[in-house]
Amino acid sequence: MTTENTKGLKKNTKFIFAGLLIILAIAGFYGIKFYRVYFAPNVAENGTFLYVRTGGNIDQVFQEIRDKDLLKDVGTFSQAAAQMDLAERLKPGRYKLTKGMNNRTLINTIKSGNQTPVALKFQNIRKKDDFAGYLSRTFEADSSEFIKVLDSAALIEKYGFTPDNSYTMFIPNTYEMYWNTTPLEFFDRMQKEYTKFWTPERKQKASALNLTPQQVTILASIVDGEAIFDKEMPTIAGLYLNRLNKGILLQADPTVIFANNDFTVKRVTNALLRVDSKYNTYKYAGLPPGPIMMPSIKAIDAVLSPEKNSYIYMCAKEDFSGYHAFAETKEQHEINANKYRQALNKRNIFR
Repeated sequence: MTTENTKGLKKNTKFIFAGLLIILAIAGFYGIKFYRVYFAPNVAENGTFLYVRTGGNIDQVFQEIRDKDLLKDVGTFSQAAAQMDLAERLKPGRYKLTKGMNNRTLINTIKSGNQTPVALKFQNIRKKDDFAGYLSRTFEADSSEFIKVLDSAALIEKYGFTPDNSYTMFIPNTYEMYWNTTPLEFFDRMQKEYTKFWTPERKQKASALNLTPQQVTILASIVDGEAIFDKEMPTIAGLYLNRLNKGILLQADPTVIFANNDFTVKRVTNALLRVDSKYNTYKYAGLPPGPIMMPSIKAIDAVLSPEKNSYIYMCAKEDFSGYHAFAETKEQHEINANKYRQALNKRNIFR
C-alpha cells in the first residue's frame, strides 16, 4: 500500500471516528434527556399527595404541583405528560407521591386511577352539621353536599330511617375509602356497614329490651354523653332502662345541653331546663327523637348488655373524679346531689 493510500485511509478513519463520536454524543444527549423526562427521580419528599379533582383538567393539575412544590422539575413532567396523553386520560383521585418516584410512574398511576384511600375515623361527633364538616375535610365533596344527602327524607326512608334518627346509621369505626367518594356512595357504604354491625345477636338483644336498633343507639348516645369512663356505661345504661320501663322521665342532663345547643355548660340550671325541645328529657317522656351525639360501639353494646340494677338516680361525684354516685331512692339521691351542688358552689361553677 502506497504512502498516499495510507494517508487517505487514516483520514477516512478519523472522519468515521469523528462521525461515531458525534452520533454517540447525540445519542447520549437524547438518552439523558429521555431518562430525565421519564425515569429520573422527580419527587423529593415522601408522603405528599396530588389531588386530581372530578372534572378537573391538566392545567389545574400543573397548578397544584406548582402551588405545593410537589416536583423537582415541572418541565420534564410536562413533557412526559404530553407524550403520554395524560390530559386526555386524567382520573380523579388522591395520589400518594413517594420519594424517588419518576414522571412515568406518577403519570401511569394517575391514568390508571390507582389512588391511595383515606382512613376515615369518627366517633363522638355531636351533630350532623359537625359530621358533614368533618367529612368535607376528608373527601372531595363539600359539607353542603353531605348535608343535602343526610337530610334527604326520600333517600334515608328508603333505608328505614327518618330525618331525626338518620344519624344512628353511622357506626363509629375506621373505614378506608377513596377521596373522591361521593356523598351518595358514602351513604350507601355506611348503610352496608350498619347492616353488618347489627348482627342477629345484637338485634335479638335489642328486641329483648323492647327497643329498635335506632332506639338503642339513641339511648347509647345519652349513656356516652354521661359516662367519662367506659366501665360505668353498663351501670348507666341499666339505670336509664329502669326509668324507661317504669315510665319515669329520663331527666338526662346531656339531652338538655344538646337541646340548648350550648356545649360549654358545666352545670344544668333551671333556666336551661325550661327549653321547649323534644330533646329535653326533663319535659318530654321517653327517648328523644334522635341521638345527641354519635355514640361509641362500647356505649351501644353497654345498652345491649346493661347491668342489672335497681338504680333510678345518678349524679356526678363531688370529688370531680368523673365517676357517678348512683341511688335507688330519691332521698339518697338528694344527699348525693347536695354534695355535688356544694362542690360546684365552692368552685364558683354556676353554669
